[in-house]
Amino acid sequence: MLAKKILAFIAFAFLLSIAFPLASQGQGPAIQTAEPFAARVVLDGLESPWSMVWAPGGKLWITERQGKRVVEVNPADGAKSVLLEVPDAKIGPQHEGLLGLALAPDFDASGLVYLNYTYLNGDVELHKVVRYKYDANAGKLIEPTDILTGIPAGNDHQGGRLVFGPDGTLYLSKGELGHNQGANRCEPNEAQRLPTEAEVKAGDFSAYVGKILRLNPDGSIPDDNPVLNGVKSHVFTYGHRNPQGLRWIDGELFGVEQGPSTDDELNRLTSGGNYGWPLIAGYPDDQAYAYIDWSSFADCASVPGDAYLPPDRASVKESSWDRKDFKEPVRTFYTMPSDYGFADPKFGALAYLGWATIAPSSLDYYPADGPIEAWRNSILISSLKNGAIYRLPLSGDVKQAQGDLIKYFHTANRYRQVLVSPDGRSIYVITDNAGNFLDENGLPSQTVKNPGSLLVFEYKG
Repeated sequence: MLAKKILAFIAFAFLLSIAFPLASQGQGPAIQTAEPFAARVVLDGLESPWSMVWAPGGKLWITERQGKRVVEVNPADGAKSVLLEVPDAKIGPQHEGLLGLALAPDFDASGLVYLNYTYLNGDVELHKVVRYKYDANAGKLIEPTDILTGIPAGNDHQGGRLVFGPDGTLYLSKGELGHNQGANRCEPNEAQRLPTEAEVKAGDFSAYVGKILRLNPDGSIPDDNPVLNGVKSHVFTYGHRNPQGLRWIDGELFGVEQGPSTDDELNRLTSGGNYGWPLIAGYPDDQAYAYIDWSSFADCASVPGDAYLPPDRASVKESSWDRKDFKEPVRTFYTMPSDYGFADPKFGALAYLGWATIAPSSLDYYPADGPIEAWRNSILISSLKNGAIYRLPLSGDVKQAQGDLIKYFHTANRYRQVLVSPDGRSIYVITDNAGNFLDENGLPSQTVKNPGSLLVFEYKG
């Protein structure tokens, strides 16, 4: 194991040494970072790490999506122990399993911890939120209590981030299950569908896809949730594709979500807001994206193509949709022109890797008083497609982006989550075990350098 870690470190250090000056394919100009960082592999051997939070004693708690475990890791030496195993979690190759993790705001007193994961009810795949209690003496999470069950789930676009708000309510990001694209293109996309009063009373949460949900810690509907189409439910915002990042910053809730062939989004999420998907990707600018409702075609299953590539079928321009509650993104990454060539032969069957989206998987905030002066008051976004961290400066009131994206730490990996250390001197990243991505030369690859690892980039200034 020691030899393996030494080799992994050497490989990773080499990657880091060449990563900074590289041009990013379709992502803007080359970036030469000035801040001095050192890279270290803290731990490897994790089974698809998905979420991590700071926990008691300066430890990291990490969920393993496919491992169906919550582990505690000492970031100083990589020592690991298992806090919880979740045998009933339904796992899959990419989107299913044990996902989000959040500690209650009063964790020091209550010891309460919240998780969400996919599970099976018979042969139906669903999603739920479960509360646990931390037993410090045993070093285990115990007393599982289901607080919200029966949320639709599937094999794509699960969402799954879980965070507490300043008012003590719990927020869960929920994707639209990848409906209307690829293998799921004949399934109707319901990111715009809102629950009816009858559904809410019956505990039918079938409309809870493509949404950000807001719930009380016991799973009930908060009294001040928005009333949408005359109905109050767990729905806080809607019109989302695959929101995999949530973060509160100075009283503002930010989220990142993955776009299709264009327009990944950074959003400021406000109560009752409609963020447009699938009718709008990014801004309603009638560029490369136009909505095609595959499920409306009687011959959908036999029609070649999918929602990414413009087919010979009727499409709906973004500007044709007029909704008063539509909220524009804070920033998109990136909007492509209507004549953009998506089928680049350089990328072959992995053409989507050539699209100028970054597949954002999480976000964190670098504080305004942090020791890295150039990074202060910035959002950090992790990328699956590029194995990089993108930094975006914010305005003084943290309501707007202020400047351009800056790219850091590009390695041959898929970055699942980024997390800033409490002292602001270290940037932690967990990596996927497998998947497609662009390597340091901007070429398609399926061989990650640091599978299932916890990496740290330490500031030496």
